[in-house]
Amino acid sequence: MAARPLVARQPNERLQALIQEAGCSNAGLARRVNMCGAEHGLDLRYDKTSVARWLRGQQPRGRAPAIIAEALGRKIGRAVTLEEIGMADGKNLASGVGLQFAPTVVGAVEQACELWRSDVGRRDFLSGASVAASALVEPSRDWLITGPDQQVGRTAGPRVGRADVAAVRATTQALTDLDHRFGSGHIRPILVHYLNSVVSGLLGGSYTEATGRQLFSAVARLTELAGYMAVDTGQPGLAQRYYIQALRMAQAAGDRAYGGYVLAAGMSHLAAQLGSPREIAQLARAAQEGARGQVTPTTLAMFFAAEARGHAQLGDSRACQLATARALDAMERSRPDDDPDWIAHFDHAYLADELAHCHRDLEQPGPAQRYAQEALDAHPEKRVRRRAVDLLLLATAQVQQREVEEACSTAERAVGLLAGLRSNRGAEYLDDFRRRLEPFREESVVRDFSARLVEEEMAA
Repeated sequence: MAARPLVARQPNERLQALIQEAGCSNAGLARRVNMCGAEHGLDLRYDKTSVARWLRGQQPRGRAPAIIAEALGRKIGRAVTLEEIGMADGKNLASGVGLQFAPTVVGAVEQACELWRSDVGRRDFLSGASVAASALVEPSRDWLITGPDQQVGRTAGPRVGRADVAAVRATTQALTDLDHRFGSGHIRPILVHYLNSVVSGLLGGSYTEATGRQLFSAVARLTELAGYMAVDTGQPGLAQRYYIQALRMAQAAGDRAYGGYVLAAGMSHLAAQLGSPREIAQLARAAQEGARGQVTPTTLAMFFAAEARGHAQLGDSRACQLATARALDAMERSRPDDDPDWIAHFDHAYLADELAHCHRDLEQPGPAQRYAQEALDAHPEKRVRRRAVDLLLLATAQVQQREVEEACSTAERAVGLLAGLRSNRGAEYLDDFRRRLEPFREESVVRDFSARLVEEEMAA
C-alpha cells in the first residue's frame, strides 16, 4: 500500500515508544495489523519492512493508521489513538478533538479517549474553545441517518464483565449526587480522570456483544454527565465535545432513547445557554424523530419541554403553548416504574422548572412565578443547585411584576444556597437577576441587596 511521508520525515518516536510498551517485534506488529485489518474486511499485507518504514516517518494511507492503533491497543490492553502512534496527520489535533460523530465504533472509542486525554492534559484549545450552533445540529443529523452498529464486541485486551459495567454506573450515580450538592467545580476533575484512567481501559478490553452494549450505555451516561459539568464550569466548547461523544456512545449501545436524551437534555440546553433558539427547537425535534416509538411518556415530556424552550426564546408564544401542552399531556401519562433510570430525575418539579423558563422568556411573569414556585416546592433539599436556580427564576418573575422587595428577599435565599456551590450556571442566573434589577437600582432595598452581594463576594 502506498505511503506518504510525515512532515519533514521525522522518525516516528511515538510509534517506537508504543511498540516498546506493547513488547512487539516489527514482524509481530505487522502480523497483528494484518489480522486486525482482516476483521474489518481489509486485505493488508504488511511485514517487518513496512513497520520499519513507519518508524522512519512514512505513514500508510486510508484506514491503515486506525488499524495500527487498534492492533497496538489490543496488545497493550487500552485504547490507543492516532496521535499516540504519531499518525494523526492533523486530524485529531487541536480544535478537532471530540467534534466528530465517528462512523465506526473503533473511531468512536478513539475520539472519546483522545478527548478525555486532552481534557486531563488541560489542552488550551479545549478550555478556550467556542461553540458554533451549526456544530451542535450537524451531529444530530449524523445520528438520525446512521444505522445501528452491527458489532461492538472485542476479543483482545483484559476481560470486561458485568461487574465492571456496574462499577461505572455506580460511579456515575455517586458523582451525580455530589454534583447536585456541591456543583461541578468540585467534581468535574474527578470524573474526567476516571474516564481517562479507568473507562478508556475498559473500552480497550475484551467483551461480548451484550456486555459491550451495556458498557457503551454506561459510558454514554458518564460522558453526558461530563458535558453537563463542563457547562456548569463555564466551558461550553468543551461541553459540546462531550455531548457529541455521548451521542456516539449511545449509538454504539443501540439506545436511541438515550441518544434523544443527549440531544434534548444536553445539546438543546447548551444551545439555549448560547442564545441559539432555532437550534434548541431543531435539536429537540431531532430527538423526537430519532427516538420515535422507543421512549416512555416521561422522556417524551422532556423532549417537548425542550422544544417549548426554543419557541419561547424565539418569542413564538403559540408554538411554545402547543409544545407545552404536549409536554403536560405526556407527563400525565408518565409511569415512573416503566422509565429507564436516566430519566428518573425528570419529574413534575423539573417540568415545572422548564415551563418557568418558557414563561420568563415570553415575558409572562404570572405563569413564570407559579411554575417556579411549583418547582421549588417539589424539588427535594438535596437538589441544591436546582433549588437555587428556581429561587432565581421566582425572583426574576417577581421583578418582572415590579415586586422588587419580594424579589430581593427571594434572591437572598438563592445566594445562601450558591455560597456552598462551585457552579458557573448558578452564577449566571444570579448575574441575570442583577441585570434585571438595574432599572430599580436607586431603591433602598436594591442598594442593600447589592451591598450584601459585594460583602459575600469579598468574603469568598
